[in-house]
Amino acid sequence: MPSGDVLVLIDDSGRVVEWGRPAEELFGWSAEEAVGRSVTALMNEAADGERLRERFSETASVLVKPALRGTSVMWQVLSAGDAVSGQDVAILKAMFARSPVVLHVLDNQLRVVRISVAADSLSNTPVLGKHFTEAYELEDPAEEATVAQRVLESGEPVVNRLVRRTKGPGRPTRRIHSVSYFRLEDSHDRVLGLVTYAVDVTERENAQNRLAVLDAVRRGVGHLLNVGIVCEELVEAVVPAFADIADVQVIEDVIRGNEPPAVPVRRNVPLRRTAFQGRIADQPLEDVRPLPTGTPFSDVLSDLRPRLVSIEEDSSWLAADPARAEVIRRSGSHSLIVAPLALRGHALGVVSFYRHQQHDPFEEEDLAVASAVCSHAALCIDNARQYMREWIIAQTVQRRLLPQPPATHTTVDLCQLHLPAPEAGGAWFDAIELPGARTALIVGDVAGHGIAAAITMGLLRTAIHTLAALDMQPDELLARLSDTAARLAAAYARLPMDPPASEPLTTGCAIAIYDPVELTCTIARAGLPEPVAVLPDGTPAGLSVPSGPPLAGTGNAPFPATTVDLPEGSTLAMGTAALADEVLAPSGPLRPLLDGAGTRPLPDLRDDIAHALPAGDRAGETLMMLARTKALPKDRVLTLALPAGAEAAPIARAAARRQLEAWGVDEETAYTTELIVSELVGNAVRYGTPPLQLRLIFERMLTCEVSDRATSAPQVKHARTIDETGRGLFIIASLADQWGTRSRSQGKTVWAQQPTGVSAERRNDAGHPDDRHFGGSGSS
Repeated sequence: MPSGDVLVLIDDSGRVVEWGRPAEELFGWSAEEAVGRSVTALMNEAADGERLRERFSETASVLVKPALRGTSVMWQVLSAGDAVSGQDVAILKAMFARSPVVLHVLDNQLRVVRISVAADSLSNTPVLGKHFTEAYELEDPAEEATVAQRVLESGEPVVNRLVRRTKGPGRPTRRIHSVSYFRLEDSHDRVLGLVTYAVDVTERENAQNRLAVLDAVRRGVGHLLNVGIVCEELVEAVVPAFADIADVQVIEDVIRGNEPPAVPVRRNVPLRRTAFQGRIADQPLEDVRPLPTGTPFSDVLSDLRPRLVSIEEDSSWLAADPARAEVIRRSGSHSLIVAPLALRGHALGVVSFYRHQQHDPFEEEDLAVASAVCSHAALCIDNARQYMREWIIAQTVQRRLLPQPPATHTTVDLCQLHLPAPEAGGAWFDAIELPGARTALIVGDVAGHGIAAAITMGLLRTAIHTLAALDMQPDELLARLSDTAARLAAAYARLPMDPPASEPLTTGCAIAIYDPVELTCTIARAGLPEPVAVLPDGTPAGLSVPSGPPLAGTGNAPFPATTVDLPEGSTLAMGTAALADEVLAPSGPLRPLLDGAGTRPLPDLRDDIAHALPAGDRAGETLMMLARTKALPKDRVLTLALPAGAEAAPIARAAARRQLEAWGVDEETAYTTELIVSELVGNAVRYGTPPLQLRLIFERMLTCEVSDRATSAPQVKHARTIDETGRGLFIIASLADQWGTRSRSQGKTVWAQQPTGVSAERRNDAGHPDDRHFGGSGSS
């Protein structure tokens, strides 16, 4: 008789319901004789008679198993073929009676027909005969039914599938099980149902989730040095993985970059909500306020100890903070962890973690997770706080060291585009008035950011102002400035603990000196892009300015200077390297804005460039100076060639006297100017080389210049009382506000400056320039 043949079907009262042909052959009773009788009576009769012994020469084995018919449990008696050993029986008994693994046997309708003892703990109601998704409170029963049906149809097992279920009334306990499904078949490969086993892995999964939260916080929090962004990253990392709601409040002074207070924190210290994540409607809490006393939040700031709090309707601390209590009530939260943001015994703020009805309450293990999360966040917030403090100082230093406000100049119109770097940088610009109505236009950039770059920029800017007073050419200015930068770099290197020593000093600078009399511009650059010049008709002017090495660089490479003609109304653009590829390069996408400058107002041109610059971080700081040239009117300049003999001084004095009278200079200033002219010309005749030239320039200052071909520079001498000569430059130095010597391509120019002294009558004469052209002090 084949194994697996159904012999008898017995109901739960022990009576025969079905009697198959194999049973007729085995026992000798027909179906009519057996159906409806007690199976116990039939077996007793068979044991007393010769029916079984006549048909079997050896022991026959049968298998009894439960089966469902409708909603009733029946018992099938099947031929077992080979005998089941005692060991097999013991194994099956142990699996269903003693194993902690939950076992279920499901029929081909996915109804529960047998369960292990461990399965009794999963439900408080009988489960036999029920569809397995109805027997237990699964979070997604439809999905589980689909998975089981797929295994039943395909035979492909599903192993270690995580299934979530709830247990208990009221606030249910949520458990996680690892479930596997296997198809059950008989010896004829007929599908009988499924065998499932489940293991409670709630604690394991919770532990893994806690580790995942900590890992997410360590990887995702603290990328940027900004307190607000750090707090936003924190709530995004913990919601919903760890909590349903997260609320971060930071002490207001900490956000401003000040030192965090020591514990215990005084009661009236205001805290600012810097981040919030979670779904709560109509949130009435203020952005900045002190924490009410008598609440877990204020208690945490008194001892820096995290707290696990169960939220109940009658919790006394809710009455101390009605606004927060209303928000908690609306959210449906039932569990709370309040943890401090603290570092080295100083409080930075508090973080509140909430869970509502859809999740289990926090446990003691969660308290440790919250503490670890807040410890990491506190370190990131403190780093951001210190950076913010340094950023504020660096921004202040840079802002104070730049020209405030930009000076006005009569021979150039200026406009600056400055987009400060987020960390504050070392870019600067300057427009320095030079003798002879000339203007030095300067753009510089110190690599790096923060206080170190800002301070270095201030030192170099001070140095270049000092050097500019010596009236040097741009190439000589850059060479002297490079020496100064090298000395700064050497000083930084001797301070290994000082921030500037952490990286080499790299500085670029470009200097252009514009002469409104000769309408020329002399340019030299060190490490910065080539300037751009645009003629009044909008066509670009060729500026082939060779690049010198960065300041403080190694070697003795020169800083070659180039002199170009710039007609009145030309536009000169100088900028840092951040603008090189986009604006200053001939193929730059924004270069047409410069090339079409023409006579457009410089502020409009600057705004167009600023708006067109692509967003995003750039390498270095963005700074550009725009300068539009103006010519000094010809009636403000006297140029006179002089003979090389003694007659040069009287000729120069007479010409100066006539021009000063035409300009309306008062008598005392005219007398002083004649004396200065006489001494300058006399020194040129005595020590210089022809040809000689006198030039008077009447602008903000009255400038006297005498040029000759000699290259030697004059020096002030202190003549003795009996000496007849040697007092010329001493007299000039005593009478003039400033005097100096300027090297030329051929020879030198000695100059002296004094305020323009204009009589009141001539100043008010409509035929003469108004007060705007006389920027110096009044007449003496």
